[in-house]
This record gives sequence, structure tokens and C-alpha cells, in this order.
Amino acid sequence: MNMWIVLVVVAFAAKAAAVPCACETLKWATCEEPCLCTVMVGVNMKQNLNCKALIPKCYLMKAEMHLIKTGKDSRSIGGKPVESAFVDNDGIYDPECENDGKFKAKQCNNTEECWCVNSAGVRRTDKEDKNIKCEKLVETNWVRLQLTHKPVKTPLKTDNLKAALSDAMNKRYSNFNKDLVKNVEYDADARMIVVDVKKPKGDRQNDLTQMAYYMEKDVKVLPLFKNLLKFEPTVDGQNLEMENILVYYVDEEPPTFTMKHLSGGIIAVIVVVVLAVVAGLLVLFFARKRQNQKYNKAQQRELDPM
Repeated sequence: MNMWIVLVVVAFAAKAAAVPCACETLKWATCEEPCLCTVMVGVNMKQNLNCKALIPKCYLMKAEMHLIKTGKDSRSIGGKPVESAFVDNDGIYDPECENDGKFKAKQCNNTEECWCVNSAGVRRTDKEDKNIKCEKLVETNWVRLQLTHKPVKTPLKTDNLKAALSDAMNKRYSNFNKDLVKNVEYDADARMIVVDVKKPKGDRQNDLTQMAYYMEKDVKVLPLFKNLLKFEPTVDGQNLEMENILVYYVDEEPPTFTMKHLSGGIIAVIVVVVLAVVAGLLVLFFARKRQNQKYNKAQQRELDPM
């Protein structure tokens, strides 16, 4: 009898040992025994990964850029919370990472133009030459997630949204601290949910940007997770499927953008506004000039018979 127990235990141990190593937090990773997982971030360049947690955003962006360069494209109420909040308008680039996966404060994307970034890797200064000074990596301590969900069968209860979203974020994003979800607002007509995720200034234990990047991929493209399941919180007994997301970043220090490098769209709007003002002033000027001329002529005709 004891012999049978020993054989059963050995069989279970052998079966467990035969389970292949996998990286559940990144579908692009490759793993070798004894469970060492890596991802390609350049030509003949591998990055070691800790698959028990979310992968740092800097590594994720480098891996995605490598896929794009090698022809394996990885892509198959709201508004600004404060005046200093900004969105990522530059998109993905090939970043420089520190040894711990954080972004280097200065980024150049292998070009002669450089800029400073925050802890989310998002540009927070104008682009300049390689002499630009980025003294430190400024931390993002507030992220606003502006989500739009697909139509639902029954109306959602706003009071239940915060708990449902917090629980879903905690379960999906490696035990993300749900206490950091500070406020949730809901516009039923627009099907829009606004989620404010904040941490105290100086907090370096919780990374808001990793969670936000994973959620962006969940909603906009395809999940980064190996299981490819979507982010779908359960609210009032129904799965809430998201169809769009916009992320605002608020740093511990305001960004330092100037008017030098405005986008073409913004410049066009400014030009149109200026031209409209100038045209209005010209119309007013000529209208008044015509009125003065009529008045002078009328005076002259009245004096002629006299």
C-alpha cells in the first residue's frame, strides 16, 4: 500500500515538472528551463523578465518597437483633471531603459533630437538637440482613465462602478492596489467612465503607469497577457466591455512645454482665430469709414443752396 502511495506521489511530481515554464504577464516572452523568461528588445538583445509581476513599460515599448522593426507588427465627463495634465501625443518610440526597467530621463529615439520624459516615458518638454538637460525622472502620481464602454442591456448603477472597477484592476494587474482608485464618475448617455487613480507624492512603491499601459493595450489593441482575455469588469451582473480609452498623466512637477513646437493642428487653429479677429477689425474699420463719408456728403448738400 505504501508503495502505491509513493508511486502516485512520484507521478504527480513528474507531471508537475513536465508543465512548461510560461510568462503569463507578457505574450511575447520566451521561457527556458529552469524557468528563465526573456523578450527580444533589439537585434540579438534579450531582456530578462520577472513574470510574477507586470513588466516595466520601458521594456514593453522596446519589445514592441523591435517587433515593428522586424516586420512583426504588434498592433493587429472626462477631460483634463488639472491644467498640467497631458496625454501621450508622440506614440511609441524606442526608449532607453535603466537596469531596473525605469525610463531614462532623457530620450532620443536614436535621433539627434532629444527630450525629457516622466516615469510613464511620455514627453514632458520640447524636443531639442542632444545637449538638453534632464536632471531627473519626474514621477507620475496621478492617472486619469477616460473609458467608453459598449452598450449594455440594463442601466449601470454609478454607486457600484467604483467597487467593480477597483476589484477588476486588482485581480488583472498583479494585485494592483485598489485603494489608489480615488474617484469614479459616470455619464450614462455618453457611456463614459472616468477613473482617477492617485498615489501620494513621493510614493515609489506603486507604479500607476504600468497598470495604465496594460489597460491601454487591453482596450485599444490586444492584451499583453498570455491568456489574451480582455479587461471586462462585472457590474450589476453583466460584463462591461470597453471600446475606447484615453489616459491623462499628472506629474509631481508640471511639464515645461513652450509655444516653439506646437503641432500643425494647434498652429492652424491659432492662425484661423487670428485671421478671424483681423478680418473683424477690418470690417469694423471700413464700416465706420463709410458712415463718416455719408455724413460729410449730406452736410455739403444742405449748405449748397445757402
